[in-house]
Amino acid sequence: MSFKTTRYRRKTLWQRLIAPFVAVALLGYFGFHALNGELGLVGKARLEHRFAALETELAELRSQREELESRVALMRPESLDPDMIDERARASLNLVHPDELAILRPSARAGI
Repeated sequence: MSFKTTRYRRKTLWQRLIAPFVAVALLGYFGFHALNGELGLVGKARLEHRFAALETELAELRSQREELESRVALMRPESLDPDMIDERARASLNLVHPDELAILRPSARAGI
């Protein structure tokens, strides 16, 4: 009876280091992007800062819009405010009452 034997080769130093090196490289790559990527820890702080700035801007724009809506409501035919009509007419026609004092400012184009 003859037995067939299997011959084992010893792994070289290079073969033993390939798998750990690839694993460390992958962990380093994903670790770096977990910290510094667009959605990483640093990126999340940037997004939160931008969100806070946009929330502040939104609040300012909403207050401006409410102010404009209230001014427009005063000019509707159902609720005409005589003071608002007078203000808009003066601004549009560049008129003043005889008993008012008008201060004329030089325009920016006059200095050219």
